[in-house]
Amino acid sequence: MSPATDSQVDALVRFEDVKKSYDGINFVVKDLNLTVFRGEFLTMLGPSGSGKTTTLMMLGGFEQPTLGHILLDNRPVERLPPEKRNIGFVFQNYALFPHMTVAENVAFPLRYRGSTGAAAKEKVRQALGRVNLETLGDRRPAQLSGGQQQRVALARALVFEPSLVLMDEPLGALDKQLREHMQIEIKQLQTSLGITMVYVTHDQSEALTMSDRIAVFHDGRIQQLADPVTLYNEPSNRFVASFIGENNTLPCTLAGQEAGRAVLRMADGTTFKAANGNPAAGDALSLSVRPENLSLAGAATGREVNRFSGTARDVFFLGDHMRLSVEALGGQLVTARIPARQGRAFALGEEVMLECSVAECRLLRG
Repeated sequence: MSPATDSQVDALVRFEDVKKSYDGINFVVKDLNLTVFRGEFLTMLGPSGSGKTTTLMMLGGFEQPTLGHILLDNRPVERLPPEKRNIGFVFQNYALFPHMTVAENVAFPLRYRGSTGAAAKEKVRQALGRVNLETLGDRRPAQLSGGQQQRVALARALVFEPSLVLMDEPLGALDKQLREHMQIEIKQLQTSLGITMVYVTHDQSEALTMSDRIAVFHDGRIQQLADPVTLYNEPSNRFVASFIGENNTLPCTLAGQEAGRAVLRMADGTTFKAANGNPAAGDALSLSVRPENLSLAGAATGREVNRFSGTARDVFFLGDHMRLSVEALGGQLVTARIPARQGRAFALGEEVMLECSVAECRLLRG
């Protein structure tokens, strides 16, 4: 679900010209304008210190913006305390009360809001059922696995039927296999309930798996906001291209335009074409091509390709593919991911001819 319009009807959250500084001099969030739509799963993705967690904390009410406004359901909330925002929160460390049972932990937000008795018990039962823990209500958190504790925290965030759920690196403490399983569970739950989630992570694969849209943060600003497919295939700048997935980012200069293609000159004089790009004079330019979009040069297929030769420097067999590093284009190290069924034995120092579709080459600024 990714709405096409930024209308007030669809918007649940709006950040308007938000800035955040802790010392009054340096801003950790700069000129933030962002809309979160009802029912969507939006992920804030970026490295440590990029501003994503601070943004989440401002939305949750744990931090106040220095400048700007945050609107929830068209109501300014930047001065409201967290408990008055009707927002569920799942922390990385789960923040469960060790002296309470699972059911008591889940019931805590209801008790805080004055809801007790049979109606509250039924809501707790339903919340635990959603996360497949209905038989573990009498246990203590210490008796549960990490994945079960994470489910309890999620049930607690959902039990009072909030308008919005915020999740701050909730899977960071889990092992890889369990983390991947929980990604699917959380996304399925969010979709089935139709709730709005804002999720913070530094894990790009997690963001690509779960999100309707991803906001990539760097240096306190959103570098690109898009759905996962667009973000991966059409990065807007060099930072996004290098942060989202593996990428070859090669310096180049603009030589001209030809039939809607940018004509580029690489460091060794080789000419490439890119499917996009109309850069301004003076822009620092790079050519971006994903390793999986490079292949061994073959017979003509009718597609428009860039073709170049290089010297094999490293070869690794990784089961379903071979990872081939080639020195080419004026001393650049270019990585290709060759499907195992198309691979062959490569000798280090051997000359290799590679090609990539012009449609899969992107011209980047910055």
